Amino acid sequence: MNTKNQSKSNSVPLALSIAGSDSSGGAGIQADTKTFASLGVFGESVIASITSQNSHGVVNTHHLPGEVVENQLNALFADRKPQAVKTGMLGNEEVVEIVAKILKNNRVRNLVVDPVIVSSSGKRLISKKGVEALKEKLLPLALLVTPNLPETEALTGVKASDSRQKLKAARALCKLGARNVLIKGGHSKGNPDDFFYDGKKGLVLESERLVKENLHGTGCVLSAAIAGKLSQGDSLESAVRSAKVFIQKAILGNVQPAEGMGSVEPLASLYQDAERWALFQEMSAGLQTLKDHKIGDLVPEVQTNMGVGLKSARNHDDVLGIPGRIIKVGEDINTFASPAFGASRHVANIVLTAMKYDSSKRAVINIKYTEAILNACKKLKFSIASFNRADEPKNVKVKEGSSLEWGTETTILKCGFVPDIIYDVGGMGKEEMIRVLAPNVTELVDRVLKIHRANKKRI
Repeated sequence: MNTKNQSKSNSVPLALSIAGSDSSGGAGIQADTKTFASLGVFGESVIASITSQNSHGVVNTHHLPGEVVENQLNALFADRKPQAVKTGMLGNEEVVEIVAKILKNNRVRNLVVDPVIVSSSGKRLISKKGVEALKEKLLPLALLVTPNLPETEALTGVKASDSRQKLKAARALCKLGARNVLIKGGHSKGNPDDFFYDGKKGLVLESERLVKENLHGTGCVLSAAIAGKLSQGDSLESAVRSAKVFIQKAILGNVQPAEGMGSVEPLASLYQDAERWALFQEMSAGLQTLKDHKIGDLVPEVQTNMGVGLKSARNHDDVLGIPGRIIKVGEDINTFASPAFGASRHVANIVLTAMKYDSSKRAVINIKYTEAILNACKKLKFSIASFNRADEPKNVKVKEGSSLEWGTETTILKCGFVPDIIYDVGGMGKEEMIRVLAPNVTELVDRVLKIHRANKKRI
């Protein structure tokens, strides 16, 4: 067997991070390699500096001797050349010059320079001479440079507070040698829009501020994601756009590992994929349980649907529902398709509204309203609240799918909490309805079966 040919056939995209080690695990080499792994890219690392830090900030730094950095780089490039390289914290001018020399000698084309100058806690991470070396030696090799607003000002002297100033700063960075520029907008007062410049034209990449608090590692993960996508053969603009989607998921999946600042989670995409599969299995099992118990007596004329949201659900595609609803056939129930995310906007509106006020209430099902079924809910000691469709504003009535969102929110605001049961007695052309809410599908199914049994006993 030709093991050399076999190893080539099994090769994966290869990306290299040259940066500092973050002992807290939220940024630097640790965040970069997690990002590469999440993208399906094999990640290599060269450590340029060692930081002593925790969730509260950087306590101290130790820059490795240039010879040590050089040895790491030479060992890797003697083996297999990575398809993309990103640089982060480099520490001082000696390391910057060594990195630039080796990357130039090896003709690295896909170089993403994240010009780390100051930590998020205010600790300087590269010497002043190092910044000058970065401008003179490393930027001329960069396919892309990704400064935040303070770094942009430090490199160009331009305070990039608006689009005009960002364009001016981007042109200045291109004059220093960078072929493309991405000025990150996380430090902006409004929406954290990024500004991309390809040497000819500028492009505002709009972003929504997903969380209020500052998070550790956003810049490292974004630049690593760009490098990772470049190593997979993406064009630069495609890599930037894909990386923005990636960092949004990492931000939404943020973790609080200790008492200080939270960190973005580069593995959030993988965790969410696993969560989607787990929810699919849980709902499929719950549906079968409801079918086995023949709950047709609880299905209203408009039929039933069930939904459950991801832990970080923000839109309809984050809520699992039943395409075509759950229909009744006498006492039996049936479905025409397997559960799918984004299958029902109506049920998603309820789930997302409930989660807005209580993120633990992620599952819902609508069932028939009768006085007897409502009384069964009361006997089971569920918390119960209602809304009146007569109070529904005109702008809500005319907007398709907004009634359930309005009714759910109105009820929650009236109660001060998310109840187990939300019902209404209908209105003009609207069937009366009961919605059962729960933390998860398993508990939701258990509540429905209790209501079903209590209603059967009455009959």
